[in-house]
Amino acid sequence: MKNKLAMNCMNIIYRVGIFCFLCLSAGCSNSDRETVPDDLFVTFDVVHPALARATSTTFEAGDQVGVFLTERDAPLEVSGNYVNNELLTYSGSTWESARNIYWNDGTYDVFGYYPYVSPLTSVDDMPFEVASDQTIEGNENALGAYEASDFLWAKAKAVTAGEGAVKLVFAHRMSKLNVRLVKGDDYEGELPEEAEVYVHNTVPSATIDLSVGVVTRNPYATARTIRAKKTGVQQYSAIVVPQRMDNSKPLVEVVMKGVAYLVESRFVFKPGIQHTITVVISKNPEQVKIEIGGEIENWEE
Repeated sequence: MKNKLAMNCMNIIYRVGIFCFLCLSAGCSNSDRETVPDDLFVTFDVVHPALARATSTTFEAGDQVGVFLTERDAPLEVSGNYVNNELLTYSGSTWESARNIYWNDGTYDVFGYYPYVSPLTSVDDMPFEVASDQTIEGNENALGAYEASDFLWAKAKAVTAGEGAVKLVFAHRMSKLNVRLVKGDDYEGELPEEAEVYVHNTVPSATIDLSVGVVTRNPYATARTIRAKKTGVQQYSAIVVPQRMDNSKPLVEVVMKGVAYLVESRFVFKPGIQHTITVVISKNPEQVKIEIGGEIENWEE
């Protein structure tokens, strides 16, 4: 192992030495990254899940992902990889690493995840929790609660220098619940523009295996209530840890004008899937109906 690491280091030093010699010969500046040979630095082409659906939704400037590089088919470890939990930040046009990552002649597997976490204590059982109140907005220093709950994961296998930017196509690994509010035939007037929507009886904490992107509900955690975020006209959304509700329990509660409408159901929250529930609001809160709609992968928001 020591000999292998030494050879890798010598390879990098050799490549950097050649680059510096060429720069000195041409009179170029060390700060001019445009003169760097294309295959010297590892660069990344990060693709948001929504782009698979040909939408305009994508990452925003300031978003951060973490990446690991391991030798091909080597197990992912929390440390000791070729690259460990490197921070990538989106400028609005490109993804910039916190430091220069140099290629060598090896072949690598690349793992990416979002949102970025530091320090990272485990890659096999990375703890993660969705927010209980997903209406909390973000600011320049922190993501909003809804966005921070939406865990994304990507992997690129057997990449080498000279193949251009490493393409990381991200996928949602949590589940999403859309709740649509519809006026029933006997409801008088129009539905109010604002409501409070809650998702009951789901466990918000999980562990994630970053090597395969598998999310596992914490079996020891207590179920809680999630307040959903308004994402459209009469539409509210919540990010939920994938899990199964085998027994009929209170699932969705809608509060409008001081009146609570509660519906019960069994439900399976599938990983990477957007589920839609339509709640038909009746004049009588005890007669509210629920309609379970289709499932969508690679949702837009």
